Amino acid sequence: MADYKAPLRDMRFVLNEVFDVSSLWASLPALAETVDSETVDAILEEAAKVTCRTIAPLSRSGDEEGCHWNDTVVSTPAGFPEAYRTYAEGGWVGVGGNPEFGGMGMPKVVSAQVEEMLNSASLAFGLYPMLTSGACVSLNTHASEELKATYLPNMYAGVWCGSMCLTEAHAGTDLGIIRTRAEPAADGSYSISGSKIFITGGEHDLTENIIHLVLAKLPDAPAGPKGISLFLVPKFLVNADGSLGERNAVSCGSIEHKMGIQASATCVMNFDGARGWLVGEPNKGLAAMFTMMNYERLGVGIQGLSSGERSYQNAVEYARERLQSRAPTGAQNPGKAADPIIVHPDVRRMLLTMKALNEGGRAFSTYVAMQLDIAKYSEDAQQRERADSLVALLTPVAKAFLTDIGLETTVHGQQVFGGHGYIREWGQEQLVRDVRITQIYEGTNGIQALDLMGRKIVGSNGAWYRLFSDEVRQFIDTADSDLQEFARPLANALDTLDELTAWVLDRARSNPNEIGAASVEYLHLFGYVTYAWLWARMAKAAQGKEGADEFYAGKLATARFYFARLLPRIHSLNASVRAGSESLYLLDAAQF
Repeated sequence: MADYKAPLRDMRFVLNEVFDVSSLWASLPALAETVDSETVDAILEEAAKVTCRTIAPLSRSGDEEGCHWNDTVVSTPAGFPEAYRTYAEGGWVGVGGNPEFGGMGMPKVVSAQVEEMLNSASLAFGLYPMLTSGACVSLNTHASEELKATYLPNMYAGVWCGSMCLTEAHAGTDLGIIRTRAEPAADGSYSISGSKIFITGGEHDLTENIIHLVLAKLPDAPAGPKGISLFLVPKFLVNADGSLGERNAVSCGSIEHKMGIQASATCVMNFDGARGWLVGEPNKGLAAMFTMMNYERLGVGIQGLSSGERSYQNAVEYARERLQSRAPTGAQNPGKAADPIIVHPDVRRMLLTMKALNEGGRAFSTYVAMQLDIAKYSEDAQQRERADSLVALLTPVAKAFLTDIGLETTVHGQQVFGGHGYIREWGQEQLVRDVRITQIYEGTNGIQALDLMGRKIVGSNGAWYRLFSDEVRQFIDTADSDLQEFARPLANALDTLDELTAWVLDRARSNPNEIGAASVEYLHLFGYVTYAWLWARMAKAAQGKEGADEFYAGKLATARFYFARLLPRIHSLNASVRAGSESLYLLDAAQF
């Protein structure tokens, strides 16, 4: 596997030249005095060092060794505890955390770049700080001041980890039927009993304590999702002076044997009357969880992007070196027996597809992160509301499209390697195995598509979609003549998406099956049109600079490839959606 190199140049291009984030920060008083380009440049440089030098070398060995379970004790692969301490000591776990409790206080648009580097280095390693960050988001927003002061400083510092305990064996997406119970105690705590499965980082040896956020039901809770509460349950109880006390009644019953992310401990967690504390209000646990979900689902999307970036870097290095056959136009390397495979049209198709989708994905994840920052930090109520609506609309697209594309790009990278891509020593097959989970956890991509189509499009009667469409249309309307090679096809693509959105809204009024029938293809079409808009914006930022810098020339060439070879995918997706739901119900269940 090629050494991972953080794509800092492209990250800076997206942040500074496409989105001009410095102007955004200057407009948000909460960030204006704490965040500037020089600070962010330094943060990204240091993040690149720790991810490339300390974490990336552990990716393959961690996959080979995996995690070990022995009588409730879980050990991570060799090198992981030391690397985690290095990562934590640099302040990276709390890069986006509340400064009041020791976090670095960086906006999401910055921490998103750090997440990409971390997950490109090792997706399995990156899950441990990711779950901690997600738990911190929920605690910082919903927990009492006492709980925040007790737990957040050590979690941001990486001394303690966090986990999210939602899923049960019989209750995955349908959390309303969970059975974990919470009994109130006289001292204000609760006794938590039940079992959770698929718990990432539920037990490990990286930190001295693990803080579990657990969904459970109170004795008098109403049925369904409205009866779920959220509880903080530490592995070790915390004394009044902040020191660790006795072991809580929570243990790891086993770890899962999985297709990928072998170095990430995926645990069965048993709570046997464990002491816990209520986070937020009774029966409002899902609201507390969904505060975290927008951040986590974008984070999972970034994992898909990260895997695609690592796959691309490996494939490009291999394609430049691997000699096979001659170019169709004749020998390009006459001094050797064959030409490097990068001369062949199909290899170039795969490499350009990966490059175009990765760079489009980086711009997309950054745009969504910007909306999260506006929603969090803006002092303008209308601006916050608009950003909140865009986050709600785009989060399922970011999670599902980025990870579906992540699988495509890792498979393309594997294909470039040919037979060597199927062999473990080259590392490409690991990327394919690892990225596959991103389409499943934090809500399967089918569920994300239903969320987009059912709740966000139909549920808002298209209002949230129009916010997005109007922004893209404004860009098209103000594009100058030099940008028309991108603006015209973008306008046609947006027309297709506008018309399809109206079509589904109309059909859904008389047939609810149309929502589910349309959802996956609609989400993908939405994703490709969004990437077209972002590629047009990137082309605009690169125009006029291509003569002096090959980076910009490459950017424009990749934009042209995207519009020529990838955007046309929307036509088959449009046809599939318009075929309707009827053909899905031609068979009885017994006929399958």
